[in-house]
Amino acid sequence: MKNRICVIGLGYVGLPLAHAFSEKYEVVGFDINKPRIDELNSGFDRTLELTENQVKESLKNGMKFTLDVEDIKDCNIYIVTVPTPIDDNNEPDLTPIVKSTETVGKIKKKDDIVIYESTVYPGVTEEVCVPILEKFSGLKFNETFFCGYSPERINPGDKEHTVTKILKITAGSTPEIAIKVDNLYKSIITAGTHLAPTIKVAEAAKVIENTQRDVNIALINELAMIFDLMNINTHDVIEAAGTKWNFIKLKPGLVGGHCIGVDPYYLTHKAQSLGYMPNLILGARQINNSMSKLIADKAIKKMVKFDKKLKNANILLLGVTFKENCPDMRNSKVMDIIKELKEYECNVEVYDYWVDRSDKETKHLNFIDELPLNSKKYDSIIVAVGHDKFKEISTEDYISMSNGESIIIDVKGIVEKPTWRL
Repeated sequence: MKNRICVIGLGYVGLPLAHAFSEKYEVVGFDINKPRIDELNSGFDRTLELTENQVKESLKNGMKFTLDVEDIKDCNIYIVTVPTPIDDNNEPDLTPIVKSTETVGKIKKKDDIVIYESTVYPGVTEEVCVPILEKFSGLKFNETFFCGYSPERINPGDKEHTVTKILKITAGSTPEIAIKVDNLYKSIITAGTHLAPTIKVAEAAKVIENTQRDVNIALINELAMIFDLMNINTHDVIEAAGTKWNFIKLKPGLVGGHCIGVDPYYLTHKAQSLGYMPNLILGARQINNSMSKLIADKAIKKMVKFDKKLKNANILLLGVTFKENCPDMRNSKVMDIIKELKEYECNVEVYDYWVDRSDKETKHLNFIDELPLNSKKYDSIIVAVGHDKFKEISTEDYISMSNGESIIIDVKGIVEKPTWRL
């Protein structure tokens, strides 16, 4: 049977995957966001994961972008790539994956395969999604329909480690389906695949990838706070320690985005539901979540030291995305810095050339369009994101933007002579 693939969710994960599959298969890209569908059909990807040529290449390959469920009824493989966020209480919000599963369940046919790529805690595919699929389709799991899991490993903004160049974990609900799922991905993933023994193993593998990184960064962040009290340059310490062959060289910083700052909560939620308190993971989350306040407090304290007013002080934030050279603002911890500064009634302006104009119009932030050189305006400047162009800003440039004594808070370790560096 010829595979006709439907990719559900055309964000940072789904769109590059759909593009890769379109080179070998008939693909339909489905999303409930009409402006997103319209943009893609015109050849524009606001996430910048695909170039205009790549989007048009997908269309030329025959891929259809749609929000009409009727257009995906003829597919036999459904790949769900919707986000799995957390709520205000840091609890998993499975609404996007549940709604997507309901949609698939209503149209799924005998022998269809539903593959999930969304990051979840172990058990979600078989314990949450499968009952929904059975309910809405009337079909029986592992008899008349099947499931797979292949966690996404996309790194937004990374043009080197693209979807086909990252080794892919695969899994299926039966041994036979597992091989089918693995072969499907193997046909487009040049980096190869790793067939996990069960779906739960694959789910667990993904969620601990980001949990491990979160814990490691939390250690460096805590060390940075300790060294700051000792008046020791953390980056110098890391460079020295990094001369040992097995030292992991990480830098302190903000931990945001849709993965590292979110995924650990899926694991801790499941652990706590089983009666285990994951103190190390939750402690790491607490440390990383506290960094925004630390940075804002440092800016405030430096302004007080130099006798600068706080109320109506002008502060410039360089960068608001969750990471460098990427337009993604999801769960950016820079937003928390801004929130803290506004508690002091500071005027906060943001310059970030990576943010899409439509996002600038919808986000409740005071964006400026150009780097305000020679403005002599700002009581403090916080370099929050390490975009490439920000690395080119000179000491003289910072002086030209500063009102009186320059106060430069360097979060990313890219400023030549900062007032304070994380």
